[in-house]
Amino acid sequence: MGRIGTPEIIVILVIVLLLFGGKKIPELMKGLGSGVKEFKNAAKGEDQPADSKKEETK
Repeated sequence: MGRIGTPEIIVILVIVLLLFGGKKIPELMKGLGSGVKEFKNAAKGEDQPADSKKEETK
């Protein structure tokens, strides 16, 4: 008990797909990725948010 194998991961992925649907999952992953990026920047001590960096490069 306590170890997660391949069948358990497949079941979890199927449940997530049923709950959120195929179109919402990429949006959720994009939000999760930007949140992790902001967290890493804050941990490094950078004050500038990730969104403003994108605006500067445009």
